[in-house]
This record gives sequence, structure tokens and C-alpha cells, in this order.
Amino acid sequence: MQEPILKIDHLQKEFKDASNRLHAVNDISFSVSTGEFLCIVGPSGCGKTTILQLMAGLLQGSGGSIVLSGKRLRGPHRDISVVFQKPNLMPWRTVLQNIILPLQIYGVPKEEALHTGRQYLEKVGLSDFAATYPKALSGGMEQRVAVARALVQKPRILLLDEPFGALDSFTREQLNLELLRLWRDQNITAIMVTHNIREAVLLADRVLVLTPRPATIFKEIPIDLPRPRTEELEYTPEFVNLTYEIRKAIKA
Repeated sequence: MQEPILKIDHLQKEFKDASNRLHAVNDISFSVSTGEFLCIVGPSGCGKTTILQLMAGLLQGSGGSIVLSGKRLRGPHRDISVVFQKPNLMPWRTVLQNIILPLQIYGVPKEEALHTGRQYLEKVGLSDFAATYPKALSGGMEQRVAVARALVQKPRILLLDEPFGALDSFTREQLNLELLRLWRDQNITAIMVTHNIREAVLLADRVLVLTPRPATIFKEIPIDLPRPRTEELEYTPEFVNLTYEIRKAIKA
């Protein structure tokens, strides 16, 4: 049996200062297989984003461990990229300059970085906007840039923290389908935190439902729907039944 690419084992997280202690994550364990698309849902404020930040190496756990390809994760890793809720583009850099930033940080030669950046601009459909600055982009275009920036270093794992939550429904649906295409074409593992149940069912192979804070796993729901996923799938009885099952689990 293949070793999971990411293994979370009895993970805990507490935030504390001189006067307060917040228990955010309580004894969470799960594994993620190579090439899987996993979604994590749960009540607002339950700790979903904290778990994602722990998996990104941006926070350190108070207990337990995270193992990436057999080695303990102790900080940010080149094999893991993150797309946040906000695009966080640098306004003084063009679209192409924003995309190649990770490559510059890792010391990739300029011409190679620019060539790779243009390839990923094409993948997200923004080839004509290479020299454009972020202020001229729509919200959906900004998130496309953020996705391209996350993928340009060719990570093995893509973490997504509600990246399309602030967009209108039509744009969100379009970007979800584009994300599925990129996930398939790039052959990567994806883990998304979302509060949108329909989005989770459309994208995921498996959904983890968290309890209210401190977060632990309440239920694991496999999404046994055919791929490639399409908009039409959302109107089938199987899709509706899965959204209802997840909604019940969250309320429970």
C-alpha cells in the first residue's frame, strides 16, 4: 500500500498569552493520498483555517505531528503551496512579476522564471495580462493570478483556504471548474477549506466534517461521483443527497 503524501497524527493547537488560552484544534488525525482532492468543512470559527496553516508549516502544533512524504514537517516546504482567502498580490508588481515571485525567492534564473511564469499565465487564461498591474484586475482574475503563483513552483500539495469565497456565484462556479482542470492536469494533491457545501461536493474525493471549536473530525464522507465533474452533476439526486448528508453532519 502506498504511503500517504501527508499524514496528520493526533494534531493539537492551543493559542495562549498571559491571560487567555484558546484550544483551537483537538486531537485530529487523518491521511491524504497522492493525487487526492480533500475538502474540509465545518461550522464558522471551528478551526478550519488553523488546520490549513498547520499543514502549510506556517503554524507549529501544540501536540501531535504532520508528516510529509515520510518526514516530519517543521516549517514551510517547497512541496506545499497555499492559496489564501485574499490574493495578496503586490500592487507594485505586474501580474507576471507577482507569479514568478516564488521562483525568485528560490533563486531560479530570471529568464527561466519568466518563461515558467508565462506558461502558468497561459494555464489560467491570463496570457494577455502579463504586464497589467493588480489594480486593473477583477476579483476573479486576481484569484487566477494567486493560483498561478501557487502552482508556478510545481508543488506536490496545493492548500486552498476558501480562495473563491468573496466572489459572485457565477465567477466562483467557473473558477471551481478551472481549478479541477488544473488539479487534474498538474497531477497534484489538493486540500481545500470551504464553508460552501456544494463546492466541497463538486470538487472533492472525500470531505471531512469538523466539530465546533476545538476542532476534531466528526465525520468523513466519501464523494463517490464520477469524474470529470461538470455543472450538470450538481442537479443530480446523488449530488443533492451528498450535500444534505454533509449539512446534517455540520448541524449535528
